[in-house]
Amino acid sequence: MIKINPTIQPADLAPKIRKLWEASAPKILSIDAAEKPGDATPVFTVAGKYTARGWTEWTQGFVYGSAILQYDATSEEKFLAIGRDRTRERMAHHITHIGVHDHGFNNVSTYGNLLRLMVEGRIPFSAGERDFYELALKCTGAVQASRWTRIAGGGGYIYSFNGPHSLFADTIRSLRALAVSHSLGHVLMGERDLRISLLDRLLQHAKTTSDYAVFYGEGRDAYDERGRTAHESIFNLNDGNYRCPNSQQGYSPFTTWTRGQAWIITGYPEQLEWIATLDDSELEPFGGRAAVEELLLKPALATCDHYIAETPADGIPYWDTGAPGLHHLGDYRDKPAMIENDFEPVDSSAAAIAAQGLLRLGRYLTQKGDTRGTRYWQAGLTVANTVLAEPYLSTDPNHQGLILHSIYHRPNGWDYIPPGSKIPRGESSMWGDYHARELALYLQRIIENKPYYTFFGGVSDKR
Repeated sequence: MIKINPTIQPADLAPKIRKLWEASAPKILSIDAAEKPGDATPVFTVAGKYTARGWTEWTQGFVYGSAILQYDATSEEKFLAIGRDRTRERMAHHITHIGVHDHGFNNVSTYGNLLRLMVEGRIPFSAGERDFYELALKCTGAVQASRWTRIAGGGGYIYSFNGPHSLFADTIRSLRALAVSHSLGHVLMGERDLRISLLDRLLQHAKTTSDYAVFYGEGRDAYDERGRTAHESIFNLNDGNYRCPNSQQGYSPFTTWTRGQAWIITGYPEQLEWIATLDDSELEPFGGRAAVEELLLKPALATCDHYIAETPADGIPYWDTGAPGLHHLGDYRDKPAMIENDFEPVDSSAAAIAAQGLLRLGRYLTQKGDTRGTRYWQAGLTVANTVLAEPYLSTDPNHQGLILHSIYHRPNGWDYIPPGSKIPRGESSMWGDYHARELALYLQRIIENKPYYTFFGGVSDKR
């Protein structure tokens, strides 16, 4: 269980955050110098160098989004130039990509961050550039929402790249694309000019994910425990009925792949924050504000509680809570994560993602007057205090990764095992590095009393 530090404050992390940005800068420049137009997208490192491997170009937005975040944190113009130029030159095909569930990752991390910076006055205002970003964000939300499977009893979900039968836990974080598009006043147009609400599809997907990808200790199966998550949920396309849990990157359908859980931990609280910007009238068709907030809050609380309970004391999880070698590590939950062991790897990327969700949930509850918020806020700071520093922070200028000890696909054997080790360690992932930067920026803005960082910062004033 995470040993939550009850006294740590955001300002205590300021030296670590400064060190992170110092380490981050040359890595971004190195990756950009090595990448050529048309190259496959960097995904994870092998012996310290970023390489490409995977199903789709789902990390490209993290590459250029990282440069934008670096500019946001440091005001160094060269990083803005990289992020803005590469977005314009290389990201257009992601806007209309009909084959993936990753629009929130790729497009909100680039076009969304650039629009936010313009709205905040951090980059010069240009009506044409603003309209370009807004059009990209309108389109990406509608295209993502069109990738739709209806299920028995009403409702539906955005299906994964595995096909219409497949719901991924990851996609809860791509709901950002629908949210931003909706806030810009956009809809998905269907047959006979049917106007399909992106808010409706967002909430349907959120409910389906909560109902089937998250467990609540209610006896759904023999391994049902509150907060457990399934990476993939399988549906029968003939009748729309749910069939079973599954996992592509975790150990089994009945254990929790911790990065998949981390997407849920962060995805629901950020939607709670966005919902707060909508008028009550928009939420009335869905049962009203209280019903919508409860829909989003239930899985957020369950998964955050499970993460706190199942994660080692310092806040860094192993790659799967049911990984078969964990029993060799003794009381692994009661001590810091063991990077160097012979049995199971840790996954720092899950921690970088989950820390932000814990913080957002804690802040949301506290602002509602709910005293439970303090626990999640302090848990988030505890995790951040670990993952943003060595031995997870890479200060080696010859290593292109920023956050070490990340795991990509353990079952497929895609992760690099260094000589002398029996397990993967010492490598980085583009999603882990991006979310560590996002976590650092989130906290830096709080420390410096700057505008609160959200994915919808560029569009929240549009309605």
